[in-house]
Amino acid sequence: MSQGSNFVDYVKICCRSGKGGAGSSHLHRDILTSMGGPDGGDGGRGGHIIVRGSVHIWTLLHLKYRKHIIAEDGGAGGSSHKFGKQGKDEVLEVPLGTIAKDAETGEVLFEITQDGETKILTAGGRGGLGNAHFKNAVQQTPRFSQPGEPGKEVWNILELKVLADVGLVGFPNAGKSTLLSVVSAAKPEIADYPFTTIVPNLGIVSYRGGKSFVMADIPGIIEGASKGKGLGYRFLRHIERNSVLLFMVPADTSRSIKEEYEILKKELQSYNPELMQKPHVLAITKSDMLDDELMDEMKRELPTNLPSIFISSVAQKNLLELKDLLWKAIEG
Repeated sequence: MSQGSNFVDYVKICCRSGKGGAGSSHLHRDILTSMGGPDGGDGGRGGHIIVRGSVHIWTLLHLKYRKHIIAEDGGAGGSSHKFGKQGKDEVLEVPLGTIAKDAETGEVLFEITQDGETKILTAGGRGGLGNAHFKNAVQQTPRFSQPGEPGKEVWNILELKVLADVGLVGFPNAGKSTLLSVVSAAKPEIADYPFTTIVPNLGIVSYRGGKSFVMADIPGIIEGASKGKGLGYRFLRHIERNSVLLFMVPADTSRSIKEEYEILKKELQSYNPELMQKPHVLAITKSDMLDDELMDEMKRELPTNLPSIFISSVAQKNLLELKDLLWKAIEG
């Protein structure tokens, strides 16, 4: 993923599906038949608004300025049992991890998690039945048919939550972008000031035996992020879709490592308590500046019952061992 304003993870759109075509009320007539029976065909279905997942898209930018999505109406039925033309569907390509919601109620309608997966966001109206359907023993020549059903016009929200195996969690300058750039082919922007990362970045990490997993660099959290402070609140939802959370605390933190981990954990718990059910791994970054004696002392203060490891992305220290820990957590 590249940085900048081309990353859009939330759009609100008005969807209007097509109305169904009217059924025909025709009576059969030809040169040999002056009083034929009903042969009116059915109207065509109105077009659906359909959402389809694509691995080739990672943002909702293409929908940001397309506020009104309108599908085609169905055609009217004809004589000789001719069906009306089906209205053309409007297909919206979205990234994997997109959730569709009703804008008024906030109800989650569905989520897209597979490439090529399709869901109907707004159904088109059914076509009306032609008069041929209403013929019976009492009514031999019905001269009526059904109108098509009207289409629906609703406001929907499409919200992207990044799908990844491992989500990187840490305060600004914890070394998340650096780690991602070293262990994958991703090229996130890296600088020595806070909030370098302003959009989520994804990278594919190679592992032993030709295996791989997806790692997501989530923009930095600050204290109070779960209450809407900083960038954190906007991007906390992306962490919900990660299978494993890698907490990253720099060795030169002004707090203790355990304290900083607890603050990060508290922010996630305040946002969504279910995040505490995911596997956690702790990485102490920038450990190339530590000698063995200091590292042993810090190890005694680490949280218990939590897989942890000292790493250095710049010196490429313990990165393979980190991958082992993450893979073990991913496999459960």
